[in-house]
Amino acid sequence: MKMFLTGGTGFIGSHFLRQALNEGHHIMALRRSSASTPRIPLKQDPQWLDRPMDEVTAEDLKGYHVLVHLAAHTGNVPYDTLANCLRWNLMSTLALFEQARLAGIRRFVVAGSCFEYGKSGEHYQAIPTNAPLLPTNSYAASKAAASIALTQWAEEHQLSLDILRVFHVFGEGEAESRLWPTLRRAALAGVDVPMTAGEQIRDFLSVEDVAMAFLAKAVEPGTPEEGARIFNLSSGKCYTLRAFAEYWWQEWKAQGSLIFGKIPYRQGEIMQYAPGPRLLLTRGSKRS
Repeated sequence: MKMFLTGGTGFIGSHFLRQALNEGHHIMALRRSSASTPRIPLKQDPQWLDRPMDEVTAEDLKGYHVLVHLAAHTGNVPYDTLANCLRWNLMSTLALFEQARLAGIRRFVVAGSCFEYGKSGEHYQAIPTNAPLLPTNSYAASKAAASIALTQWAEEHQLSLDILRVFHVFGEGEAESRLWPTLRRAALAGVDVPMTAGEQIRDFLSVEDVAMAFLAKAVEPGTPEEGARIFNLSSGKCYTLRAFAEYWWQEWKAQGSLIFGKIPYRQGEIMQYAPGPRLLLTRGSKRS
């Protein structure tokens, strides 16, 4: 299958590329410049298109069967301003999708975020996909706005659109400032890790499984009659951050200590993100 991919040098996108290329799919992958490289080694390269997302034309997209959108602007702390997040995560995305529509693409698969739910996480034991979107930061607000706008756009033009709201991903190629790489680095160095009390409840997903789920969706034919669909992409198993950290600490036979309660929770921290009806992963768990 011929796929157009955004975010191919990112965390999830790099794993998507590895899997899709290994399966023999033809991928045109968008990147900002030739200096951008995938987070993990690839046995082969896709066809790269080097330009900003809002400068892609219908001519660039002709002949492709599906657009897989994994790119995101400042998905990690510190988040950019709301104006910049809206520019890239909403307006530039919508402009790209419109060029794809003009090029004849009728199938779209998009990475959403569990953070779109925001404060709704506090009101549901299991968050349904139709829960109110109550984001608590600029990145999440822009992704929520994109979900609403793209759903309306797909309905207006009778296009097939799947939005997969991804819960908490970890694994090879993850930003070094995030929890799993921080734990691994400290475990290998034999040093302690100061943490919060670790009572936050999360659904942890291995990045390989997330990439597999996006690829499975990308190769689905999809029909305009289906319209826009939203899924919670999760492992189906929730753990506290403390349990997640303790599992990997033991797995790596770490010599240091996890010091829980040393760091305060972030202001406005949502203590529970537990997905409701979900797109289950076949292998997903905290143990990858």
